Amino acid sequence: MILVTDIGNTNIVFGVFDGDSLVLESRIDTDRNRMADQYSVIMKQVFDLYGVDRKKIDGAVISSVVPPVGDQMKMSVQNLFGVTPLMVGAGVKTGLNIRIDDPSTLGADLACGAAAAKELYPLPCIVIDLGTATKVFAIDKNGALIGGIIAPGVKISLEALARGAASLPMISLEGHAPVIGTNTVDCMRSGVLYGHAGMLDSFIDRFQEELGEASVVATGGFIHVLKDYCKHKFIVNPQLVMDGMRIIYNKNKK
Repeated sequence: MILVTDIGNTNIVFGVFDGDSLVLESRIDTDRNRMADQYSVIMKQVFDLYGVDRKKIDGAVISSVVPPVGDQMKMSVQNLFGVTPLMVGAGVKTGLNIRIDDPSTLGADLACGAAAAKELYPLPCIVIDLGTATKVFAIDKNGALIGGIIAPGVKISLEALARGAASLPMISLEGHAPVIGTNTVDCMRSGVLYGHAGMLDSFIDRFQEELGEASVVATGGFIHVLKDYCKHKFIVNPQLVMDGMRIIYNKNKK
């Protein structure tokens, strides 16, 4: 079994694969102040909670967009499982032809998502990742990652709206958003959700003008909130980045 750890700006997602099957998934908040031993305690508790034998972990891979946390997690995995994790980054085989200006600047999470999309879905493919930032990137018909966009995420947009206007509260996105709101909360919820959905629909249209007809796959913490507000239909794969880590690990396994 292999341990995959996706470290984002907001959350850390742990997963365990037994072959191609995901047998454990857990999510905690990203805390830059935690030390390796603290992460070890948390992971031990997670494994105990789900009844997964830590001794069966014989490999690990980490994708991190928060380098200090990635360093602490690497030490934690070494101490708790006795394996040295593969760190997704420059020099690691991904199976991708990365055709951006400086491939070394590509985020580890984007590399993992693209590696999974290339292997699992028809090409060309548009990949949407709705996390702290909203990222949309393109894989062409030859399997090359040719670029994309990065925009403010759903949560960032909501926080900026509440912070920038003194009379607007911080709200939850739970609940139905009417197209035409009749109170402040509904108006804000509708603005953020329909605004973001419209942005995604526009990106998909514009990407397909460049790529031709393309498959579309979406992942990330906000996808289930937004998918019903978009006019385009797309594949939803919440574990896309973890699938990519598994694929990359297997490509680099000695």
